[in-house]
Amino acid sequence: MSALTETGATGTLRTRPGVLHRLVRNRSALIGGALVLLFVLMALLAPILPLSDPLKSNFLAIRKPPSELYWFGTDELGRDQVARLFFGARTSLLAGIVSVAIALAIGIPFGLVAGWYGGWIDAVISRVTEALLACPFLILAIAFAAVLGPSLTNAMIAIGLSAVPIFIRLVRGQVMTVRAEDFVEGARSIGARDLRLMLVHVLPNTLSPVIVQATLFMAQAIILEAALSFLGLGQQPPSPSWGQMLNVAKNFMEQAPWMSVAPGVAIFLAVLGFNLLGDGLRDALDPKES
Repeated sequence: MSALTETGATGTLRTRPGVLHRLVRNRSALIGGALVLLFVLMALLAPILPLSDPLKSNFLAIRKPPSELYWFGTDELGRDQVARLFFGARTSLLAGIVSVAIALAIGIPFGLVAGWYGGWIDAVISRVTEALLACPFLILAIAFAAVLGPSLTNAMIAIGLSAVPIFIRLVRGQVMTVRAEDFVEGARSIGARDLRLMLVHVLPNTLSPVIVQATLFMAQAIILEAALSFLGLGQQPPSPSWGQMLNVAKNFMEQAPWMSVAPGVAIFLAVLGFNLLGDGLRDALDPKES
């Protein structure tokens, strides 16, 4: 992205750094990006690295403490915690990506239509959105997951559906602001139809806050997937999931406390990474930032 220039009080030109430059200068965003990259690499490399089979039990190594052979110890069935942690990263990131994709695929079109047309269409969509937003996010996701049934796929659908009202409200507000801009009226005056106006002129100018919200929601989706798995509504045994690992570990807090450390720290760092990256993107995409 090319740098923008502006004239200062002395008449000289000052360079305003681009989005990427501002993002790179943000130390918190760099830390967040590094954490996110770490977990992405864990998920991608899990099948390639020489890790133990995360599903294979070893009854000679049940609840072994951390050692040179088992860096994070073993679980109640003798499975290596490192292997399950790496493969659990695939579950958590997949849940976040799919959930965000579902929320965007539904939320953007409804928000775009509501904000553009207004009137009774906006009234109907807004009332339904407000009704869903009145229900706590976690409770709504648990309700959807309970209705759909326990599985990772259903958990991802439940999380995505629970986030739809958030994106509808966000996109609607942005569209209502952008549609009043002069360039939209100019395009309308030369004969551009509603569909072209919405998709070509309005939607691209609403995406910056949507991208930021999607990044921040990834953190919420990871937490929620872990919560649903902890409750038995997400990933089902024996497939690894950080929430499921914590669910098992709670039964052995006195005998094997190390079982809860690895998945707990992984969830904390993943959520921290996406939150820091989202905050950095918000600052970098803010047109008021110089």
